Amino acid sequence: MFHHVSLGSNDLERSAAFYDPVLAAIGYRRIKRSDRVLAYGINEVTFTLERPIDGNSATVGNGTHVAFLAGDRAMVDDFHRTALTHGGRDEGAPGLRDYDPNYYAAFVRDPDGNKIEVVTFAGK
Repeated sequence: MFHHVSLGSNDLERSAAFYDPVLAAIGYRRIKRSDRVLAYGINEVTFTLERPIDGNSATVGNGTHVAFLAGDRAMVDDFHRTALTHGGRDEGAPGLRDYDPNYYAAFVRDPDGNKIEVVTFAGK
């Protein structure tokens, strides 16, 4: 249903330093970069970070987050650890959530304050 999801960034260099290694932990790579956009995906662009086109500062939405699907729990753990190593803030350590008996997820804030999640439904 979605083509891609975008989050705002006030500093694309800082975002690239964070997202390049963090998204690599779940198989994403940077596909494209311009003076205003960083674009990531596995085979095609599905996630972007953008400086707002209106020239105003990017802001964080309360209650808004993006969830990435991981192949297994080790990828969730690696994503979370890599995010914290590259300037992310912990918003929920890797673990099972009570949404579903197999919902294993972690939550972090990126350097701009955007909340991102990584989740898998795979067993150990």
